[in-house]
Amino acid sequence: MALLLRTVARQGLYSSRSQFGVLYRHAVPMGTTAKEEMNKFWAKNTRLNRPMSPHLTIYRWSIPMMMSITHRGTGVGLSAGISAFAIAALVLPGDYPQYLDMIHSWSFGPALITATKFALAFPVAYHTYNGIRHLIWDVGKGFKIPEVYRSGYVVIALSVLTSVALAAI
Repeated sequence: MALLLRTVARQGLYSSRSQFGVLYRHAVPMGTTAKEEMNKFWAKNTRLNRPMSPHLTIYRWSIPMMMSITHRGTGVGLSAGISAFAIAALVLPGDYPQYLDMIHSWSFGPALITATKFALAFPVAYHTYNGIRHLIWDVGKGFKIPEVYRSGYVVIALSVLTSVALAAI
């Protein structure tokens, strides 16, 4: 049955090719390999002195650009941290109170503990607030440049304030 369907579909494709000639007129000829085409592409870009795109050296850094990179970084970092913690909880011997007592026995000073709590709280707060900002964008609001910058500054301020509050607990 599959062979019959495939044969019928191919015959239909061959008979209708002429009407779709516009779609594949500019396609790469079958006589070349992907590597040859890639080499031609890079040779042309080098000859025309084109930069690699997107190339960070040709863009002026902006708040939205840095916030986008940070949002992705915090997402990856949080995912990796949560996964590592979960795997450690599964494979390490003992239980949570035992490890908590071990950390308490190291006698870290309050400044280091507060800084560590802030460092743990900031990515969570930032990713959460910036995620809410993205959800607002998904609705179609806040795309004007002044609104993008204003919402970015609000996200940064809320993230710092929330992190300070959580570190103070």
